[in-house]
This record gives sequence, C-alpha cells and structure tokens, in this order.
Amino acid sequence: MIDNSRLARLLQVFEAPLCYIIKKLINPSDPYSFVPIVSLSSKPNPNTKLSQTKTQTPKLQKNLLMEKEKPNNINSALTTCQQVPNLLSSFVDTFVDFSVSGGLFLPNYQNAPHSNAPVDNQNYENALKTRYPTPPSRLVAIGDLHGDLEKSKEALRLANLINNSGDWTGGSTTVVQIGDVLDRGGDEIKILYFLERLRRQAARAGGEVITMNGNHEIMNVCRDFRCVSKSGLEEFRVWAEWYRVGQVMKTLCEGLENPKNIFEGIPKSLCRVNYNDDEAFVEGIRARIAALRPSGPISARFLSKNATVLVIGDSVFVHGGLKPEHVYYGLEKINEDVRDWINGLGENYTLKHFARKKDAVVWMRDFSDDSKKKCDCSALEFLLNTIPGARRMIMGHTIQKNGINGACENRAIRIDVGMSKGCGNGLPEVLEISENLGLRILTSNPQYQNKYKAYLDSERKEGLGLLIPEQGPKQVEVKA
Repeated sequence: MIDNSRLARLLQVFEAPLCYIIKKLINPSDPYSFVPIVSLSSKPNPNTKLSQTKTQTPKLQKNLLMEKEKPNNINSALTTCQQVPNLLSSFVDTFVDFSVSGGLFLPNYQNAPHSNAPVDNQNYENALKTRYPTPPSRLVAIGDLHGDLEKSKEALRLANLINNSGDWTGGSTTVVQIGDVLDRGGDEIKILYFLERLRRQAARAGGEVITMNGNHEIMNVCRDFRCVSKSGLEEFRVWAEWYRVGQVMKTLCEGLENPKNIFEGIPKSLCRVNYNDDEAFVEGIRARIAALRPSGPISARFLSKNATVLVIGDSVFVHGGLKPEHVYYGLEKINEDVRDWINGLGENYTLKHFARKKDAVVWMRDFSDDSKKKCDCSALEFLLNTIPGARRMIMGHTIQKNGINGACENRAIRIDVGMSKGCGNGLPEVLEISENLGLRILTSNPQYQNKYKAYLDSERKEGLGLLIPEQGPKQVEVKA
C-alpha cells in the first residue's frame, strides 16, 4: 500500500492543477478569484478540509491582498469546495481511471447508454437487454480473453473493429464478447476499461459492444481465485493504491461524503494464503476481494453490465451452454438475478442452481466439447426449439484446439480458441455473422490463406453464405 510519505508526494504533484481547475470552475474570467491551497510539503492530515486550512502560500497571500480590493469574492472563495464537489469528484475519478487503465480516457457521451452518468431505470434495464429480435447487419463474436490485452486487440483488428490507436472503427457493427475476461493474465482491469471505452465509442457510431459473464467472472465475485496469475494480483494491488489516492484526494474537499473503506471486512492476514510473508501477494489478494466482491468498485461498475444469456436474431449466446430448465426459468430472469447478485443484493435462485454447478449456464460443456461424439445433437435441437426463432447456439468456455468450429449442422458453434498467452496462446480468431456473407471465421492463422480457397468457393450455398464445417477444413477469410 502507499505509505503517507508517498501519498504526500503524489498529492503535492496534483496540488497546483487541482486548485487551478477549481479556481477556473468558479469564475473563469475573474483574475482575482482564488482557492485556499493546502500546503503538502509536510505530512498531510487526511481529515483536513480545504476550506478549513489556514495555511497561506506566498501566492495565496498575494491573492488575499487582492481580495481586500474585491471583498465580494471573499464569501465565494470561502465556500469554494461546496460549490464544486461533484466536479472535483469527477476530476479525481478520471485521474484514477487514467492511472489504472493504461492511460485511457473514457468518453462521456451524453447519449451513450453505458456512460458513467446516472441513468434512469429504463436505461438501466436496456443495459441488460436479453433479446434482440432484429439482428444487426453485421455481428462479430469474440471468445475468451483471459487477461491478455494485446491478443484482445488483435482479435478486434481481425474484424476491422479498431484502428492502430485502439479506437472504434466498426461503425454499426455489434460485438459480443462471450465472457472470461478475468483470470490467467495480467491485463484484466485494462481489458475491462478498454471494452468499456469501445462500448461508448461504438454507441456513438451506431454500433454496440455487448459483454457477457463467463464462469471466471462468477468465480471471482465468489472469491474463487484458483486461476489468478501473479501478474493479475499485482494489477489489482496497484489499482487499490490508486483508488486509495483518489479517496484521500476527495477527503480534502468539503461537500463530498467520506469515501467508504474498500477493505472493510477484509482481514489484513489471510490464513488460507500460502504466501503470508509476501506482502505484495497478500495485498493483491485483498485488493482483488475488495474490487470484485458483490457491490465492489470493479464488479459493480463493469461486471454488473454483463449479460449472462443473449438472443440476437436466430443466434443464442452463452458462455457454457443452456438446458431446457434454464429456458423455462426465463432467460431475462437469469440476467436480472446475476446482475442483482453482483450489485450486492444477495444470492438468489439463479446463483444457487444455474451459475455455480457443473451444468450451470457458464460451466456446462455438453455442446462445446470439441469431440463430435460428445455433442448430443438431438438434445441441442430440442433446446433450440424452446427458444422462438433460434437456429444456433454460440459458446465459449472450452478451448477448441483446431480453432472455431461447428457441430450438429452448425447448430453448435464453439468460439474459444484459447488466444490468451496465459491459456493456450492460440492465434486469434473471431466469428462474423452478416446478412450478406452468412457465417465466416476471421483468423490470423496464415496456413489458411490459400490452402482452403477452393474449398470455400465450393461450399457456398444460396441464402447461407459461408458455413462453418464440422471438424473439417475451415472456411476462412484471413486478416493476418
């Protein structure tokens, strides 16, 4: 954790810009306006408020002399923080976001449905829309990412969804990320921020980025860290340090509520951790618990927006798979239950029966095993018939060593290629569904560039575009 001396130095760095911004927010055109400045050259007192301090720097003393000529500004200056607490809070939040996301600014478009601005109940429900009866003209589905930001960007570039700067170029395309952003890598938080940034950029351009829960999101909210990497723990430890800096910065201003201690209820010594002598390791575990437990700062902000089941046009998206009892319970209800649990409203029927068991929607492998013999096509057909208009189910969760493939006459499509360096280090591939070309696999594997061109041409069928073969050569458009 950041000690007081380091924290003092950090706050000292941001003292001048913070005060300057507040000054300009009060009266941009008035050269006589001023704000009291806390001197941070000595050890800071977190309980000190800006409007309470009597410290006077030389610049402040000069401003005070000026104020004798303009006494009407005195009252305004004395209540500086009461006038701009929300603006200051937003500035601090942006500063922390920039520090932990790898240097990203999240655009706050007014009409973007997933912005951080307060949303009404209708928009909140839209953020977890379960069914999209009218499919988009182009949809791209991406499998498990597991903490590998570089490979995540490679997958997005395959479909021409981002440019070299990482900005959205997908226009009106809809993207579905099938879950499992967390675990096995050290860029988990960075990917969450990156996808959130793309979500907002896409919304402004008429597209959409939809993220889903996988079994590893559920595991982490449950404090099941069996698949966490050391680099992942370090990323969360650093996040907690910056988050605490932001909290302390907010305590310097009256008008803002004292922030809640994110480590409340988390012991400093963890008896089940094997490395209690490694302080950074233990702090990483504690930070991960704080961030991802129900209603935690990361879980509530990012994971609660994830869908668990989606139906877009004639395609059903789910991380693991579905059974008829899941459909009978209600796909919308499953999404709502998982969201409410992540937001800290307590466990419910879905969590007990459909989220953590072997045959849960994020855990089952009945239709995603890459062995054709293990996929019960009759059971899959029966399931799809329980969902009006559904023709196929698209799943992640189980690594496909031969790349994206289909089974049961393409009623089961498996898109987890194990692209993360922490989980297979496979070559990125994505699934594209378009009204003009049907189903296509976009891959970075160069061996498919010419080898199967004739095969692709021979497999065109009227109205279906390019189909995904069962365990055979892949129809591929190479974007190496």
